[in-house]
Amino acid sequence: MNDIHIPGAPQAEPPAAEQPVESRVPLPPKQDQRAAAPVSPTGAEVPGSDKARAQQGEYLTTAQGARVRDTDHSLKAGSRGPVLLQDHHLREKIMHFDHERIPERVVHARGAAAHGIFESYGTAGHLTQAKFLAEKTTTEVFTRFSTVLGSRGSADTVRDTRGFSTKFYTEEGNYDLVGNNIPVFFIQDAIKFPDIIHAGKPHPDREIPQAQSAHDTFWDFVSLHTEAQHHTIWNMSDRGIPRSLRMMEGFGVHTFRLINAAGESSLVKFHWKPKLGVHSITWEEALMTNGVDPDFHRRDLADAIEAGAFPEWELGVQVFPDSEDQMFHGIDLLDPTKFVPEELAEVQMLGKMTLNANPQNYFAETEQVAFHPGHLVPGIEVTNDPLLQGRLFSYLDTQITRLGGPNFAQIPINRPRAAVNDMLRDGYHQTADHAGVAPYHPNSFDGGNPYPVKDIEESASAPSALIDFPEPVSASVKIRKSPQSFDDHYTQVTMFYRSLSRTEQLHVIQAYTFELGKCYEPVIKERQLQQLTHIDADLAAGVAEGLGLPVPEPLQAPVEPEVLSPTLSQLGQIWPIEGRLVGVVVDESTHVSAVQKVRKAIDAQDMVPLVVAPTGAPLSDGTPPQRTYLTARSIEFDAIVFLTATAAGAAGDSPDGDHKLGDPTGDPQVDPRLTLMAAEAYRHGKAVVFPDGSPLLSASGVSTSAPGVLVGTPEQLTEELFTLMGAHRAWERFAA
Repeated sequence: MNDIHIPGAPQAEPPAAEQPVESRVPLPPKQDQRAAAPVSPTGAEVPGSDKARAQQGEYLTTAQGARVRDTDHSLKAGSRGPVLLQDHHLREKIMHFDHERIPERVVHARGAAAHGIFESYGTAGHLTQAKFLAEKTTTEVFTRFSTVLGSRGSADTVRDTRGFSTKFYTEEGNYDLVGNNIPVFFIQDAIKFPDIIHAGKPHPDREIPQAQSAHDTFWDFVSLHTEAQHHTIWNMSDRGIPRSLRMMEGFGVHTFRLINAAGESSLVKFHWKPKLGVHSITWEEALMTNGVDPDFHRRDLADAIEAGAFPEWELGVQVFPDSEDQMFHGIDLLDPTKFVPEELAEVQMLGKMTLNANPQNYFAETEQVAFHPGHLVPGIEVTNDPLLQGRLFSYLDTQITRLGGPNFAQIPINRPRAAVNDMLRDGYHQTADHAGVAPYHPNSFDGGNPYPVKDIEESASAPSALIDFPEPVSASVKIRKSPQSFDDHYTQVTMFYRSLSRTEQLHVIQAYTFELGKCYEPVIKERQLQQLTHIDADLAAGVAEGLGLPVPEPLQAPVEPEVLSPTLSQLGQIWPIEGRLVGVVVDESTHVSAVQKVRKAIDAQDMVPLVVAPTGAPLSDGTPPQRTYLTARSIEFDAIVFLTATAAGAAGDSPDGDHKLGDPTGDPQVDPRLTLMAAEAYRHGKAVVFPDGSPLLSASGVSTSAPGVLVGTPEQLTEELFTLMGAHRAWERFAA
């Protein structure tokens, strides 16, 4: 009998194991909760009005009180048809969601961005008439990266999906490729977007936990709404905690339609491939980094650009026939919870993006940039993906509150480089000084200006215009339903897990164990464990063991995937090391000549050497340290070179000034902060270099024979160090 009250229950009553199917009135508040005093706007007491302010009734309704039958599916012209504008429930639900946060974004609030250029290879002419892709040309771009769940004040290295959005300032108008670092999404229909975000956001009563999904409401939704299992396992993998924004893939998520000059169409999925490879940090590193440097990713991006290590990505597409069924190898191309393995459709590269300048003003540029998947150019069209269809409304709508009105395109960072004559007038923050008296079409007062392109006689010199592709719409009925091909929620999840290396699979198990371990309600943990049994028996068993729970009997056996996708693994290749950070740790006995040799060797590889010294005093040759034993921690370095003959700290240092000095273990002659740094770097699989006879080796417990550990004359070991760094980590140190 447990008579000790443990705080943290999300709700006044524990949840049911299964999704409730009986209607009931709203639950009362928890005993520790109280609403604001029931007074009128002018301060008068209003007795008995507490209940009137909360939600009422047993049934889901619109804001006007009309009961709703279905809030999981948009109203479409047939199960595979486009979403209908008349879907008032969809528009009300999304409109309200778009305006929940003032003034920051509801999602993607914390971001970092940079200016750059996109150089087309001129190889896409057979696919699209979009000039910036079809011709060998250069286009200015602005790219913003972001986390999804956290507020602007949250940390960078949380486990979360990252936004990857690029605005192309093309001569035909602005084109926005608005994507994520994960190729699939939690939901199949945009009408569910408020639900998944409400579930993932902090609990509304306490506004915690911030910027994370390790809580009851997220796992309650995911375990019940099983189409979310695929995106969730990507988040639980190493992809959920990137090493750097520069080392992160980007995906358009949806299937788009490209149309060439002959009017021929193809279906495509967009990919951004980083030159530096796709890399992540370990979970322990993420936890430490969130405290030591919560701005780690935005600092890394800005510092790399400032140092001249410009991040680069290639833009590519997977191409599919624009067939009537819009399927490819049994994969429904309109289902945003599915992806096409590269083993089935290779990525064809179309051009390269280089980010080469940081914003001058964060608010004016990074904060005010407005993306929208409906910002298209001739030759690029949308499809009937029901999530994409809803985004076409939502992204436009959300700017009205966030950027103060309909004229957000006039903010400098959003202004197109093409001529604008849109007949849109007035409104909040109108900065254009329009002339003429006839902002309507047709007109004769302004000489008929502006002309729609269709009114111009067709000729070779006629300008291009947006294309409404004449896609047939089959005879159908208005219906809230998804096609049967959307029903498989597990096969690709199993394929993803089994395509990973064993090291990566163990990280996935650890992530699920941590996240579910943070949940309060046992039934939520048990329900998600049940879902894992439908994905992989090993995965379910590993998480169950970590939670101390029995493995449930699967209600359905995992489907053996027809193919695996080795390209999903981040391990096993050699990547460029430009822009990496290398710690060069010195003590008071270090020869400055050795320091300069190591620094120059690192700089010659276009990496950044950061000198870590006992204090901030310059070295004997005047070289300033970038870090001190007090301010440095292993997590910010990709590798560490110890040039510490004695490994002793500064005279007079004491635990009163730095608690890391209070470690009583190890060699008392060795500064505990260096012991900690070496042990952490080793534990996280990083390459480390020690001088011969360094007492730091034995003090930190690092074996000289371990993979990725180099011992000798450090300045002579740099080439070996750089080779090790190309693999990102010494993966052999982790469990096989």
